[in-house]
Amino acid sequence: MVVVWIALCLVVGILLISFVCFCMAFFVPKREATDEEYPIPPGRVYEPYRDTMVKWMKEVRTLSYEDVSITSFDGLKLCGKYYEYAPGAPIELMFHGYRGLAERDLCGGVQRSFALGRSVLIVDQRASGQSEGRVITFGVYESRDCVSWVEFMIRRFGPDVKIILTGISMGAATVMMAAAKPLPPNVKGVLADCGYTSARDIIKKVIRDMKLPANLLYPFVKLGARLYGGFDVEETPPIEAMKVCRLPIIFFHGDNDAYVPCDMSRENYAACVSEKQLVIVPEAGHGLSYMLDGEGYIQALREFTFGL
Repeated sequence: MVVVWIALCLVVGILLISFVCFCMAFFVPKREATDEEYPIPPGRVYEPYRDTMVKWMKEVRTLSYEDVSITSFDGLKLCGKYYEYAPGAPIELMFHGYRGLAERDLCGGVQRSFALGRSVLIVDQRASGQSEGRVITFGVYESRDCVSWVEFMIRRFGPDVKIILTGISMGAATVMMAAAKPLPPNVKGVLADCGYTSARDIIKKVIRDMKLPANLLYPFVKLGARLYGGFDVEETPPIEAMKVCRLPIIFFHGDNDAYVPCDMSRENYAACVSEKQLVIVPEAGHGLSYMLDGEGYIQALREFTFGL
């Protein structure tokens, strides 16, 4: 009887720890309205760039756009905004980062795309912004959403539309993972800015940053994703997707990234078997490569044409 009680307590303990890990890593509670009109990402690294970020958001809000939406494979309404540079121009399909917002994380990308003669569709990923959902899956379901957005774009803009998949941080993981899936020839290439090698690697890195035992806790995170989120967090990680990707891909990363180590893009680049380029931006923190060297960023993209 004692053994039964011990076993029961052990099971309950495992389930409880896994649930706590699931909530911390993947679950998004009901989003409340904020009084901050121009939110910037949390963290002191972004404070020096607040004025520029606010300026970019203000500029984007003056542009004409079309609200668009799709229904995900699992029934969620996903929302985005389409900014047209010119009819028939190539379109960048942009994905923001972990617990981010499309307007906040991607507003500079709209101006950057216009400078390159491209239209832009920025989307709120599941469980973010105006899109439905309560669970973030580190690119597992988001990459399937990416494919759904591509299908929508072909229906909306016609069979000749040219698409570039663009993502920052978790958004970069999203587009890298999508690149391993069957995609129509309309998709001409991928831009991956400061993406991680795998959910496992970045989660364990964050656990270590919290001064906690990563090897001990990560199995509970993985189990929580499976039990309470219904997904395998290790499904087709970005670095594995790069081994089968056939699309041209350009990687950007700041060498002062304290959140997603720059070496992760180096590893993704090394694993990639398609046409590729790696641009390391000196002194740039997480997601700040374009902020620190906008001219160099645009020049690299002018030269890396994706076959457009």
